[in-house]
Amino acid sequence: VQLQASGGGLVQAGGSLRLSCAASGSIFRINAMGWYRQAPGKQRELVATITSGGYTIYASSVKGRFTISRDNAKNTVYLQMNSLKPEDTAVYYCAAEIRESLITTNYWGKGTLVTVSS
Repeated sequence: VQLQASGGGLVQAGGSLRLSCAASGSIFRINAMGWYRQAPGKQRELVATITSGGYTIYASSVKGRFTISRDNAKNTVYLQMNSLKPEDTAVYYCAAEIRESLITTNYWGKGTLVTVSS
């Protein structure tokens, strides 16, 4: 199983970006999917998660600006980021809880860099 993230880049403050993360491989079912981020010199933190049924949780710092969604048919999770701020600059990682036959494992993507200039 692999998670491939894309969509990062450089954007000015106030701009928008959309991240995508597609899961591939021997997948029986995907439970929760989510996005985390790690800024330089800081610990990795939760940005947003979404269950298979569409229930979402957001970090307070992004609530109202970011929207997480998923396409279960495509095994893909998205993160629409609006009103970006310089403090949103970080490497963004996608994660998914994936069941392969009888085993459920947490997988991580390699990360995509988001840089917000002031």
